[in-house]
Amino acid sequence: MKIRVGFGFDVHRLVEGRELWLGGIRIEHSCGLLGHSDADVLIHALCDALLGAANMRDIGFHFPDTAGEYKNIDSKILLRDTVKMIRDKGYQIGNADITVCAERPKLNPHIPAMKKCLAEVMEVDEEDISIKATTTEKLGFTGREEGISVYATVLLQK
Repeated sequence: MKIRVGFGFDVHRLVEGRELWLGGIRIEHSCGLLGHSDADVLIHALCDALLGAANMRDIGFHFPDTAGEYKNIDSKILLRDTVKMIRDKGYQIGNADITVCAERPKLNPHIPAMKKCLAEVMEVDEEDISIKATTTEKLGFTGREEGISVYATVLLQK
């Protein structure tokens, strides 16, 4: 059995007038994330980790923000397509470990729904997805509530 590890990172700016989508679910908040798609920074970092582990470049290569078909797209579609691409290459998902950095909103109450949503899209057990939320203790752009960043690590098996 071949084992591969991938790491993904993404960040999006918080702005007024947009919905906040994280982990495939909509979360009530005064701001949303700015991006070409729905700007689900968690899913984008997860896609990069999956693609990296399979040595398939990154999310921007496969789903460029210059392509009209991805304008305002639901990031769950990008994740579903990413999982299909890595499975077509012979990989299966072992697990994903994800850390979201945000001062607000408080994310812990939403983690079970995010895990459920991601597990359904990826066709894996919820037990195979770990999501943690942290703050940056009011330091940096995250601490100033200018944006949200996400780190994701995945294990693939072939």
